[in-house]
Amino acid sequence: MKNNELYHFLLRKTWMLTEQWYDSLDKSNASGVYASQDPKVINTLKQQNYEFHLQFCNAFNEEISNEQFYKEFEEWVMTVARDEQHLRTPIPSILKEFFRVQEQYLDLVQEFIQLHKNEYSYENINTWNRTIVKNFNLIIAWFTEESYNYGELKLKSQQELINELSSPVICLNDDVALLPLIGDIDLERATFLLENTLKQCTKLNIHHLLIDLSGVVKVDNMVALQIYQLIKALKLINVDCTLSGIRPEIAKTAVQLGIDFNKIPIVSTLKRAIKSLV
Repeated sequence: MKNNELYHFLLRKTWMLTEQWYDSLDKSNASGVYASQDPKVINTLKQQNYEFHLQFCNAFNEEISNEQFYKEFEEWVMTVARDEQHLRTPIPSILKEFFRVQEQYLDLVQEFIQLHKNEYSYENINTWNRTIVKNFNLIIAWFTEESYNYGELKLKSQQELINELSSPVICLNDDVALLPLIGDIDLERATFLLENTLKQCTKLNIHHLLIDLSGVVKVDNMVALQIYQLIKALKLINVDCTLSGIRPEIAKTAVQLGIDFNKIPIVSTLKRAIKSLV
């Protein structure tokens, strides 16, 4: 049940709620956005909190439907959940502040009741409290899910960038390029390596690719097999390969897997590989 008198009472308290909330922050144990001393960050944080109150008061606005209430709240949730400062803040700290704000609203309902003694039934009061708790639960779940999904999306994007930077196809002349492999190669990176190398060689019109393995620190069966499959796939698009920097472990693994590198030019160092083709 909504009540416009309670709505206007809460609306008048919005900025007071923000100031009260920020002043009562335990800054000695705060983390992330709540611990910032940057005036711009603090101002943005207060503004976000204030906008939350402006939206949340509408839960008691008889002129706004539940559907409209949640639709208008969506922008706040999406903005704050994707805010860089909040993304750097531990979720438990954010949840703690949500619950502190919830307590503010429950206290305000009690204050409103004291100002209007005997005007509202127990059912009215119970409904208001339930409305607060229900909507906070929904908003917290919504915020947490959006924050997690956006964080995962950013992480995936960053991983793709790392893969791209760690697997560059470097042009040496018009039709010769170098692929220096460095670090560990897991299944995800190997899959990206295959797709990206084929794409880049086609885009750059490469006819010969030097693949240097001297920087690969860990070799297992999967790595050796993926390198072999990459060479076979490149052959299908008319790109010849030369291998350099093959360590004894790779050679041993290739033999164990029955991989035949006999038809592939192999040199001991990248310097020799470049000298032979460029």
